[in-house]
Amino acid sequence: MRVIVRTVSELCVTIGTVIVLFVVYVLFWTGVKADRAMDSQIDQLQDQWARRPVAAQGSGRDADAAPPEPAAYPDGKPFAVMYIPRFGFTWNKPVLQGTATNTLKKGLGHYARTAKLGQKGNFAVAGHRRTYGDPFKDFPELRPGDAVVLTDGTTWFTYRIDKKPYRTLPADIGVIDPVPRKSGYREPGRYLTLTTCEPEWGHSHRLIAWAHLDATQPVEAGKPEALRR
Repeated sequence: MRVIVRTVSELCVTIGTVIVLFVVYVLFWTGVKADRAMDSQIDQLQDQWARRPVAAQGSGRDADAAPPEPAAYPDGKPFAVMYIPRFGFTWNKPVLQGTATNTLKKGLGHYARTAKLGQKGNFAVAGHRRTYGDPFKDFPELRPGDAVVLTDGTTWFTYRIDKKPYRTLPADIGVIDPVPRKSGYREPGRYLTLTTCEPEWGHSHRLIAWAHLDATQPVEAGKPEALRR
C-alpha cells in the first residue's frame, strides 16, 4: 500500500510539474518569442524602407490626396506597422499579410481578401488576444474616437474607432465585408476592421472594432497628431 501511495504521489507531482511548465510556456515563453519575432519584423521593415529611393520615400503629394494603390503584399511578410495610443504610446506591432497560424505568431495579420491599407473598402486585421505577445490584450478598452495609426513607410494613415467593440461568432464573416455588416456603415468608404478572440482565454466568440480613415499624411511631414505625446 505504501508503494502504491508513494507511486501515486510521485505521479501527481510529476503531472503538476508538467502542467506548471506548460502554463509558463504558454504565458511567458511564447510571449518572449513573439516579442522578439515582432521586433524582428519591424526591424526588417525599417531596413527595407531605408533602402527605398528618395523619390519613393517622399512623393510630395498633398496630405489629403488619396494614397496610391500599393503593390501586392507578399504572403506572410510584414508591410506596415500599427500604433494604438489607447494601448500605450510604446505599443506598436507589425502587420503581415495573411492570417495563418505561423503568421499571427509574428504580429498582426491582414485578411488577404480585404482592401489594402488606405484604399476603398475594408482593411481587416486579426490579432491574438492572449499568448504570442498578447497584442490585443486590451482590445475591450477601445472607445469611439480612439486613433489607430498605421504606416507603410511612405504614408501615415489615421483611422478613428466608431463604436465600442462588438461581440459575435467566428462564423460571422460579414464583419469584414467591404461595407461590414453590423458596423453601422451604410455606403462604401475606407474602413478598418480589427478582430480578436473572445473571451480573453478562449475562442468561442470574436470581438470586432470598426474604424474609418480619418486622415493621411506623408511620413516626411512628421508623426500624426495622434502619436505626439
